[in-house]
Amino acid sequence: MTDQAVDAGGANPSGDDRSPAAPERHFLGRARELKELRADIARAGLDTISGRKAPRARVLLVAGRPGSGRTALAEELVRQVADRYPDGVLRARLTEPDGTPVPVGRTAGELLTALGLPAAPGAAEDDLTDALRTALAERRVLLLLDDAAGAEQVDALLPDNADCLLVAVAQGPLTGIADVRPCTLGGLDTKSALDLLTQHIDPVRVTVDPRAAENLVEVCQGQPAALTLAGGLLAAHPEETVSDLAKRLHADTAESAPLARVLHLVHADLPKSAARMLRLLALAPAGDVDPHTASALAGTSLDGARPLLDRFAALGLLRPVPSPLPRYEVPGCLHPLLLALAEREERPAELQLARARMLERTVRLLQSCRAVTETDSPQTREKLKNLPPALRFADPRAAGQWLRSRRAALLAAARLAVADGELDTLARRLMSQLVRAMVAHLGTQAAAGDLYGIHGLVLDVAERQRLPREQAAALLNLADLDARTGRTAKALARYRAALDAGRVANDPYATGRAMESVGAAHQELGDHDRAADWFGRALAQRLARGEHADAARLYGRIAAAHTYAGHYGEALRNWRAAVAAHRRTGDVAAHARALSELARVQEYAGRPEECLRTCQEAVEWARRAEDVRLQAALQLRLGDTLERLGDPAAAQLHRGAAERLLAGEIRPGQAPVTAGAEAPRVDTSQEQDGEACEIRSTSAED
Repeated sequence: MTDQAVDAGGANPSGDDRSPAAPERHFLGRARELKELRADIARAGLDTISGRKAPRARVLLVAGRPGSGRTALAEELVRQVADRYPDGVLRARLTEPDGTPVPVGRTAGELLTALGLPAAPGAAEDDLTDALRTALAERRVLLLLDDAAGAEQVDALLPDNADCLLVAVAQGPLTGIADVRPCTLGGLDTKSALDLLTQHIDPVRVTVDPRAAENLVEVCQGQPAALTLAGGLLAAHPEETVSDLAKRLHADTAESAPLARVLHLVHADLPKSAARMLRLLALAPAGDVDPHTASALAGTSLDGARPLLDRFAALGLLRPVPSPLPRYEVPGCLHPLLLALAEREERPAELQLARARMLERTVRLLQSCRAVTETDSPQTREKLKNLPPALRFADPRAAGQWLRSRRAALLAAARLAVADGELDTLARRLMSQLVRAMVAHLGTQAAAGDLYGIHGLVLDVAERQRLPREQAAALLNLADLDARTGRTAKALARYRAALDAGRVANDPYATGRAMESVGAAHQELGDHDRAADWFGRALAQRLARGEHADAARLYGRIAAAHTYAGHYGEALRNWRAAVAAHRRTGDVAAHARALSELARVQEYAGRPEECLRTCQEAVEWARRAEDVRLQAALQLRLGDTLERLGDPAAAQLHRGAAERLLAGEIRPGQAPVTAGAEAPRVDTSQEQDGEACEIRSTSAED
């Protein structure tokens, strides 16, 4: 059967911390295969035989049909040899439950995260795989890649380190990877197959009719998945003999494959409501099922879904996932069979309605997950009170645990909703709430990789539905993440596209932010003249709309661009405009910082006397704003300026004042006083046109 995807534990919105009890299972059989695989680890490869050191990790392949126990064998091998790899075991599944190959870049990013290393959001696949190989070059790890769709996926993730081991699970050979050691699985031997049956039923039912039991094993072709379902079916019907079940399987000609034949009997044996829920579980994102997902898909109550899921687990139809919250996994070998049942038994409209109910429930859970972090808002508290108890979280910590445990399923739900193409409204709501919940609980930086993927999905929907406002927002968010990770040229192209979309939508916020961001990208690329031009365009829009605070900030950005370009005259003019604008808006701290930057440019322009007067004024405004660090920086600048003007004694006084400010000896808002002497005194009684009079330094003896 397929690999168990074990996520971090989560919290149950309803407060029920009951986790499904996983039945005790022991690995059975495959002794010969395990011995051969262990021997292959140490066996010399072709490179070693030819006298060269092996440049890459040893690759072991466990090949077999779904349901053959291929992942169980790989996991048992990993358990037996894991102690040889002190840097740990990394696991990844390379195929979605519906058979879609997982992009290599996504897998590489998740493996980097598992190693505790940053994965740049939106990075190219080659960059991520190179980063992974670099990280594994100095580590001794065991890498288990389950359900590989092809050799290309495995080869891209193969470590360039002979001290590592890669165990791949696939249906066929990995043609193209050198020196792969394959282990092809058939059915279990008869003894192991009978032992597997007795894990589910009373051994007496096997021993009283051993020939019938062997016949059942033969009908199931020794496949562990088929035998597990057969054992579950016998356990559910104590009155039925092993011989009876074997005869029923022989008589059933609707399916040819053993696993499909047993599943057909199990499905037919269930009540109609339970059978319907079972086949609809094939729609669960990432094959991850909890009571909320199951009840929403089937349109039943939450309390009614829980016992049914436990029943499915007892039958071997679901695999319990270790978690404080009841969670299960649809085995990968059963997923395509359940999906085929659903498509055969349900009308397309019913399947679409089931998906819509599931997405709607997910949206409401995400809303609750985010809202529980905003308890300081009376409106939010009222909304939480109106939610059904099953959708509430006990506290923000429980909501965060639920979000982390369901992360893979939530992201898969967003991808499936967008790929569906007919549920775009729900998809947009889902992605909006998912972004807000992730930012609230994880933070923008920690969730950047996931957010990049979500914004890309939002862009797909916006382009498909011709929604220019949402298209502009998605492009801006993607461009911001590109810019933050150093892909400035790509960010610039997206900012320009966002500007075009914002103009089509007649959205002044999007166009203003896009123009400013285009300017910032040009500045990052070193084109300061273009940066100033784009900042000027954004400024004109802000002034036309009466947005004075933003206009004041943009004056500063224009001035900074001119400063970098060496156009000090234009820079001074714009900094003075910024000072005046901040004064009009009453932003004392911004006023002080603008004066500080004006003084800096005056210093660059070779005007020390003007710099001195502006610094004096900036110090006073920084004191009023109680900005200690800015006060200290200005005191140091005053000291440097006085030093150049030939007054070292006054310069020393200002530097001493800066040191006391940073040491906390001077309280915020308090004028600095130098030890043993009167501090440099600011005389503002004769202030004219925004410029203060000279700075005088007097000793205590005067």
